[in-house]
Amino acid sequence: MISKVGPPDQWVGTRDGDHVDRVYTAAGFGHAFTHGANPAVVVVDFTYGFTDPTAPTGSDMSDEIDATAEVVAVARLCGAPIFFTAIAYDNPGHPVTWLSKAPGMAALTAGSRAVQIDDRLEQRPEDTVIVKQHPSAFFGTGLASHLVSSGVDTVILCGATTSGCVRATAVDAVSYGFPVLVVREGVADRADGPHRAALFDLQAKYADVLSAREVSDYLTHLAVRPTT
Repeated sequence: MISKVGPPDQWVGTRDGDHVDRVYTAAGFGHAFTHGANPAVVVVDFTYGFTDPTAPTGSDMSDEIDATAEVVAVARLCGAPIFFTAIAYDNPGHPVTWLSKAPGMAALTAGSRAVQIDDRLEQRPEDTVIVKQHPSAFFGTGLASHLVSSGVDTVILCGATTSGCVRATAVDAVSYGFPVLVVREGVADRADGPHRAALFDLQAKYADVLSAREVSDYLTHLAVRPTT
């Protein structure tokens, strides 16, 4: 898999990264969110259909799984709710416009191993699994209601793919009013170019792209905050 490290001007993957970064900054993009006191972690589509390199739609996402597992473990310490999403189709023949563009996703059939959350993430019974049929974890699901009812004020995103469902979920999350944090080492894609471009776009417009260490420090601070 590709590296997730490096400064923002490298995320675009072009020679004029510095220039692009300056243009976006001058236009007023890339400011940081105020992070809330009640975050939730949303792990997007880290199912075997994506994380098993032998699957037609999969690739080796081991490093990203490890980084996500670490963030999830810290999140549990501060009592943050954990949500997992999975693309699954009961009837792949049912007309879903997205499948016309991405017919490979039709292989993610309900009940198959391809739609199971990767065991390395140690999903627990108290975690919520959101089943979806579209790129965004919000579209056609109850995720927004779950977040609101849980008092969540910040969404931390990990998962796959950076340029696809992670980006779509981030756009909808911020549209619903949630500050969004994307864990840089915890998101994966099938190719370097789309991944880097998506990270740049996310940081500029929709999310704070932070390292796993920065996100863990934020969560750890919440875990040790004094009670009143």
